[in-house]
Amino acid sequence: MAKPKSILKVVLPLLLGVGLVWYSLSKISIPTLVQYFKDADYSWIILGVSLGVLSHVSRAYRWLYMAEPLGYKPKFGNSLMAVYSAYLINFTIPRAGEVARASILKNYEGIPFDKGFGTIVAERIADTIMLLSIVAIAFFIEFEFIYNFFAEKFNPTSLILGGSVLLLGALLLFLFIKKSTSKFALKVKGFVVGLLEGALSIFKMKKKWAFIGHTLFIWVMYVLMFYVTTFALPELQNITLAAVLIGFILSSFSIAATNGGIGSFPEAVVIAFSLFGMAEDPSRAFGWIVWSTQTLVIIIVGGLSLLYLPIFNRKKTTL
Repeated sequence: MAKPKSILKVVLPLLLGVGLVWYSLSKISIPTLVQYFKDADYSWIILGVSLGVLSHVSRAYRWLYMAEPLGYKPKFGNSLMAVYSAYLINFTIPRAGEVARASILKNYEGIPFDKGFGTIVAERIADTIMLLSIVAIAFFIEFEFIYNFFAEKFNPTSLILGGSVLLLGALLLFLFIKKSTSKFALKVKGFVVGLLEGALSIFKMKKKWAFIGHTLFIWVMYVLMFYVTTFALPELQNITLAAVLIGFILSSFSIAATNGGIGSFPEAVVIAFSLFGMAEDPSRAFGWIVWSTQTLVIIIVGGLSLLYLPIFNRKKTTL
């Protein structure tokens, strides 16, 4: 019987997503949203979708470099279909896709589940580092804007004081965790050590530069996918790089909030774009266009992947 905590982890993101969909559609009428979809320039949308597909293909190929040190040479086809299947399954239960991906690789490539899952976790560490790097880039590019924004909302003296308190608190927490032998402290230390080991293991790979190159390519494709799709709506064609980066960052974080970003993705875009004085309707429509087109591809390719995996491996063919 499922534990209540496990049920909550599944149900809460779904309920939040449904609630955000209702909220989003209450802020823009469905006929208005449909009109934005009709008037959009689909050449840019198709380009954005294509860039998204390239990022997924690169992700599948990148994983092959992680399997090699384990003594396995998996088929690229299985890796690609496992990636798309994982994305699709994440729409049902958050983070379940990673488990499913490791299971697929175990079933069709004979890679032990724990080893396969470990490589996927290491991939996520690399992706987290890239996302934080984009956050840092956005911060330095728009430092004045970000500072002025918070200065208008909050007293600068309070910000400096609050920041100092946070830094002091973080330092004290670090020292406590470092010296403590409590269960909580040991878990945190284990997590941090695992994070560092996973990140550093990338540099120990035989083809580490190829792995790093694919990682950079994946995230450049993500950002470009987001950026080029803005040209689909005339109202967004004068968008600034800062707005694109902030929008991309917030929408990326929103995917973790609900199942595949349902409901949360468009609203994250609205929050980001509104900081730069952009109208809500085209911003919200843009969020729905990006999310729905990328999701449609995942549903189609992910569904076909789940169906074709047993056929592909029964025939013993390669892509």
